[in-house]
Amino acid sequence: MLYGIAAATAALFLAAVLTALLRLPARRLGMLDRRRQRPVPLAGGPAVALACCLVAGAGAWTGLAPLGPGIGRLLAAGAAVAALGLVADVRRIKARLLVGGTAVAAACVVPYRETGLAGGLLATGWIVFVAVSFKALDHADALAGTTGVVTAFAVGACAAADLMDGLAVLLSVLAAALTGFLMHNWHPARAALGASGSLFAGFVLAAAAVHARAGQGIAGSAGVLFALTALSTADVLLVVLSRRLAGRPLLRSGPDHLAHRLRRLGLTPQGVTVLLGLGGFAGVLVGVLAHLGWIAGSGGLWAVAGAVTLGVVVFALLRIPVYGPRRSVSTQVRGQLRVRNG
Repeated sequence: MLYGIAAATAALFLAAVLTALLRLPARRLGMLDRRRQRPVPLAGGPAVALACCLVAGAGAWTGLAPLGPGIGRLLAAGAAVAALGLVADVRRIKARLLVGGTAVAAACVVPYRETGLAGGLLATGWIVFVAVSFKALDHADALAGTTGVVTAFAVGACAAADLMDGLAVLLSVLAAALTGFLMHNWHPARAALGASGSLFAGFVLAAAAVHARAGQGIAGSAGVLFALTALSTADVLLVVLSRRLAGRPLLRSGPDHLAHRLRRLGLTPQGVTVLLGLGGFAGVLVGVLAHLGWIAGSGGLWAVAGAVTLGVVVFALLRIPVYGPRRSVSTQVRGQLRVRNG
């Protein structure tokens, strides 16, 4: 217990310090998020991953907080995913490489003995989906970090209830590291997670949730896992439907995520983060209660209710216009200049 508190405190301060120290190197390497009003250095990802790996690794190496069977491999795979994301932050790489590398890492950490082959393949796909959805959440200040903190506490509670102490410590360290990063990511952000941090956080959270639910039935586990990641699922579903209906390529970025639409309704950046954070908290609360068996044993009723609620929210947000008309080129612009700028 005391080591868990000390580890979380160390991870919080280490992530905060590393984020501040890595901002200048990130700028010099061109690791910038240019989608925002001003370029933001992607220093948070390496800081969170390093803080989490160093603190959790130190606990396992000293024997003060053994991670347990399979959890050390999970952390190593998460570090590999973070490294892949770092490459994507420094130099653009194709999305299929990011997804493929994450899938290989996910396949290496699934507990097939408890899930079986079919369940393991489903778990692998789900881990990849959550990791990518967390990357998509990094479109607004503090959103991915806040969602990660809330989800880490929820999955950690599930692990602690099953006496998986090593996994619970790892998740508390991750939550603390993300909290330290949030000191620099609250609006107006001075640092962002980037692909490195968002993929790392999403991967570790999803893989940890799979370990916590392994061997407890596919139907019930699907409901719990859905509740734990309802916010990121809603964002992905909203973006995919919006771009399909508008005839836009799925991989072309645009102002069509959850936060973008809520901002168009007049909410402040801080208000958007708080509102979505509360929505994510409601989802993970249902997931934890279902995992503990405190609500509807089969999970069918609340899972259906959650899916219906999610569908209603997505449908309502789809009605908010986000794709403005294309700007036509002025007739006063010369043809030569028009070609050069096009």
